[in-house]
Amino acid sequence: MTERETTRLIAWSNELRRAHARLREALRLVRDGVHAADPQKPGRDLLLYCRGFCTALDQHHRGEDRALFPAIEAAHPELAPVLRTLTEDHAMIDVLLTALAASAASGAPPEDLDRHLDGVGAIMENHFAFEERQLLGVLEALALDADPPDVLGRL
Repeated sequence: MTERETTRLIAWSNELRRAHARLREALRLVRDGVHAADPQKPGRDLLLYCRGFCTALDQHHRGEDRALFPAIEAAHPELAPVLRTLTEDHAMIDVLLTALAASAASGAPPEDLDRHLDGVGAIMENHFAFEERQLLGVLEALALDADPPDVLGRL
C-alpha cells in the first residue's frame, strides 16, 4: 500500500470526526438562534438555522446508510448488529428532526424549541459517541472510493 493510499484510508476516520464536529456546531447555532429570536415571532434566521441543521443531519445519516454502512458491512460482516443499531438511531433522529422543523415553522415558543433541541442533541451525542467508538478503527482501514461530502453530508 502506498503512502497516498494509507492517507486516503485514514482520512475516513478524520472525515467522520469533522462531520460530527460540524453538526455539533450547527446545533449550537440553532440553539443560539432560538434565544436571539423575538419570542412573539420567530425570525427568518431561526427558521433557516433549523432547516439547515435538520437537512445537514438528515443528509449525513442518509449518506452513511447508503454508502458508508454497506461498505463497512461488506468488509466487516461481524459489525452488522452495530450498523443496524446506528441505522435505527438514524430513524429515531429523523422523527425528532421532523418535530423540531414543524415546531420552528409553526412559531413555537423558545422553551418548546429548547425541548426539541435537547432531545435531538442528547440522541445525536449518544449516537455520535457510539458510532465513533465502534467505527473509527474500522474507518482507518476502510477502502471506500467515494467523495467524503457525498458519504458524510455537506455542511
